[in-house]
Amino acid sequence: MTTSRRPFGRALCAMVTPFTPSAELDRAGARTLARRLVDRGCDGLVLNGTSGESATTTDAEKTALIEAVCAEVGDRAHVIAGVGSADTRHTLALARAAEHAGAHGLLVVTPYYSRPPQADVEAHFLRIAEAARVPLMLYDIPARTGTRIEPATLIRLAAHPRVVAVKDCAYDLAGSSKVIARTSLAYYSGCEELNLPLYAVGGAGFVSTVANVAPGPLRDVLDAYDSGTGDCATGGTGTNGTAGGAYRTDGRAGSVRAHQRALPLIEAMMASGLPGTVTAKALLGRLGLPGGPVREPLRPAGRETADGLLGLYGELVGAAAT
Repeated sequence: MTTSRRPFGRALCAMVTPFTPSAELDRAGARTLARRLVDRGCDGLVLNGTSGESATTTDAEKTALIEAVCAEVGDRAHVIAGVGSADTRHTLALARAAEHAGAHGLLVVTPYYSRPPQADVEAHFLRIAEAARVPLMLYDIPARTGTRIEPATLIRLAAHPRVVAVKDCAYDLAGSSKVIARTSLAYYSGCEELNLPLYAVGGAGFVSTVANVAPGPLRDVLDAYDSGTGDCATGGTGTNGTAGGAYRTDGRAGSVRAHQRALPLIEAMMASGLPGTVTAKALLGRLGLPGGPVREPLRPAGRETADGLLGLYGELVGAAAT
């Protein structure tokens, strides 16, 4: 369902950028992966973000990726393009290119490295919002940018009609709850372990790296929460179980169980000391799906790590299908 509280749907994947073995952009692989993710329950795909290795892709590659994904699934899912940079002028240029390529929304991160004060952060976002023709999702991830979008700043920014959502990686449930209560901003969890807690206090859903490999089981958590009582189903699983599946739930307790089932894979992918891009691409490779290598300075996961991820993945999709 898409509403003012869920402008991009509920279940969004922070999609990796598939590369060929020589680390060039894999347009065909991107189309294949995008189609698979939407077929398995993703309402939207967020491109050129942290998981999409935006720091090491060129502007031309970013545009080409948006064009490929929009051509494949743009009529079935929201395509949100990451356009963040440390430079407001560059961000504006990326935003214009993304819109021209067909993006339905823009993911705009806090300017990084220069650590601007809150008044400058606010001015930066307003510059993008004024120039944009599509809605914005602000990306609050202070651990990477060095600067928080403070709740008071978000409350002010919510007054702009094109500022509609937040990807929340601030690890401040109280602050997020305050903004949710006082604005119409759609809050999307960017930290999988907080998907259910944020949803329970009024969040819109998630933008997930883990969804690259397990979109169904993550969506099951939201479906179970919304179902109240009775059956919760996301459809058939197929032979590899990627889609998750149908299971019996007793309402909110069912969402807790589904959340707990996903935690081992979430922890292994997102809290093992390796970037989520590295673990996601390692597991995609084990599953025979497009992903390819990561670009330097990142390095691929080792065989033991990839084998461990595959085992946890198998346990999750097996449990979700029972």
